[in-house]
Amino acid sequence: MATLNIRGKESWLVPILFILLLVFPLVLTRFYTYLLALIFVSGLAAMSLNLVLGYGGIYQFHHAVFYGVGAYGAALTITKLGYSPWIGFLVGPLLAAFISLVMGAICVRLSKLYFGMLQISLGSLVWAIVYRWYSFTGGDDGIHGVSMPDLIGSTTGSYYFTLLVTAACLIAMYLIVKSPFGSALQGIRDNPVRSEAVGVNVKLHQLVALVIAGFFAGVAGVLFIVVDNSAFPDMLFWTLSLEILIMCLLGGWLTFLGPMLGAAMMVALRTFASTFTEYWTLIQGIILMLVIIFLPEGVLGYVNAKFKQLGNLASGGKA
Repeated sequence: MATLNIRGKESWLVPILFILLLVFPLVLTRFYTYLLALIFVSGLAAMSLNLVLGYGGIYQFHHAVFYGVGAYGAALTITKLGYSPWIGFLVGPLLAAFISLVMGAICVRLSKLYFGMLQISLGSLVWAIVYRWYSFTGGDDGIHGVSMPDLIGSTTGSYYFTLLVTAACLIAMYLIVKSPFGSALQGIRDNPVRSEAVGVNVKLHQLVALVIAGFFAGVAGVLFIVVDNSAFPDMLFWTLSLEILIMCLLGGWLTFLGPMLGAAMMVALRTFASTFTEYWTLIQGIILMLVIIFLPEGVLGYVNAKFKQLGNLASGGKA
């Protein structure tokens, strides 16, 4: 599997990119700063899905439920329980991880499509509770005007907070992927029978991966609250799960940063195409169809493959 692999002459790319992201709010308008923050949020949600989909081979078809639970956990802690936003920021991901643990314990007994179908059913149940519980969750109106600390209350402040938290989560996920646990998870993806034969507890590894992915999806949900100060039932609906899955496929679900690229493409497409036509989802469908046909490994997967070919040619020429 292709992963983030930056070394040698390429090691300067990461600090330069990070410096550019730090400078962008100083030169961009509030709208584009907000848009970049949304890309970070969507990208983190997609990359958390990729932990179990791309690296674990688990058919997680309703990942948005953990994203929404994280957002609602934080928003309700702040608005209904009256706790500090910083407490809410902790409650959201932990609640998402707990829901992921419960759903995972039920679904992990199944595999592949059966796992995905059962998870969609359980996720839809969580969505229905949020959608119907008007007195607590606000029902289909959602929760608006969630107060934020002054430090992150502005567009620029929320951008920097989102950037730093996203960067920390990416580092944590990268370390997990590169750890013995990550290697075992990829082995389970490639051959679960052989992994179990050599002593790997397949179901336990998959369950832990689901909880970790749910936690990071919850972090993404909290960051949406920071950026948008609101939460909606649609954040838990299966259509958003499909959109997050498309981000992974579009950017490259067999790469580490591919889902982030896919999120950037999806958010940009939704934002700009919708200003010209209400049928922007049709454009999205056509693009996805073309990518699946011509770039089945995703955009970043295709780029990685081409760079690898060029590297092999260069090494062959030197030889």
